[in-house]
This record gives sequence, structure tokens and C-alpha cells, in this order.
Amino acid sequence: MSLLSAIVLIFLVLDPLGNIPFFLCVLNRVEEGRRKKIILREMGIAFGVLVLFLFCGHYLLFFLQISEPSLSIAGGIILFIIAIRMIFYGSDRVFDDIMKGEPFIVPLAIPSVAGPSAMATVLLLMAREPARWPEWLVALAVACLLSGVILFFSSGLIRLLGERVLVATERLMGMILTTVAVEMFLTAIRTLYP
Repeated sequence: MSLLSAIVLIFLVLDPLGNIPFFLCVLNRVEEGRRKKIILREMGIAFGVLVLFLFCGHYLLFFLQISEPSLSIAGGIILFIIAIRMIFYGSDRVFDDIMKGEPFIVPLAIPSVAGPSAMATVLLLMAREPARWPEWLVALAVACLLSGVILFFSSGLIRLLGERVLVATERLMGMILTTVAVEMFLTAIRTLYP
């Protein structure tokens, strides 16, 4: 996998466009001036959690005795389910009730941004080629930065593009992610049965 492919994959899994309605919904009761600071803080926390999984994921796999093909198949299945939900249902509402006050870590950083699929993706990248960790770290940083910029300007983005365009874009991202998920699954099958 190239660096660009890794950036695109992580970016699609982070799903910033799909997270816009959720972020706006959770931050609805927070005053306008605090929203952008909260988004920056939560993206920083999500990045930190994903970096932790990037570097400690290998030890976690060893401790749990999970093979790379198993992780690839599991990651592919998770990505496929998320992609199908993106295509047919739109943004997944992780929490039905809106928190009172200012959210911290949950639900914005985890699981909205650094959810199970993002954790599985960075674990899988590192498990496949651990020697390329600087590239995976750059890919993660760039994908998180792009996602953060989109979420940072999310209020204006909805006004500029409209909700229909955002939903259509999210569904397109879901279709691309479906293809990536199937490829992960097939790669694992080829590894098991060459």
C-alpha cells in the first residue's frame, strides 16, 4: 500500500463528512465560541489514541495471539458494515441523547472519530509492514489533519454545500470504503490460501 493509499483509507474510515451532523448535534448546546476549541481538542485526543494503537497494536496482537489474516478479515468485515450503513442509512448516530454541557473524549473523540474501524485500520497497517511506521504515522497525521479541518469548518460547510450534497458525498465515500473492505478481505484469503 502506498502512502497516498494509506492516507485515503484512513481518511475514509475517519469519515469526517459523515461526522459533521453528529458533531453539530452534540455541540448544539455549546456556545459558538467554544465549539472550534472543542473540535480541535477532540481531534487531538482521537489522533493520540490512534497513534497509541499504531505503535502498541503489534504487542496487543501478540498478546491476544491474533494473526494478520484474522485481523485483516475482521477489519474488512467491520469496514464493510460501516460502509453499508454509510450508503444506506447515512451518518450513524452513536448516541441518541445529547449530552448536557461540554463533551469530553466521549462521544466525539471516541468512538465518533477514533472508533473501532479506525483502530483496526491502523493496527492492520502496522501489522502488515511494521518497518514502514514513519509512513503510517504521516498517513495518520495527514488524514486526521484533513478530517479536523473539515470538522472545524463544519458549520459553514453545511451552509455552503447544503445537507443533500453532504449526504451524497458521504454515500460516495461509503461506496469507496466498501471496495477497500472487500480488498482487505480478499487479500487475507489469498494469504491463507495462496
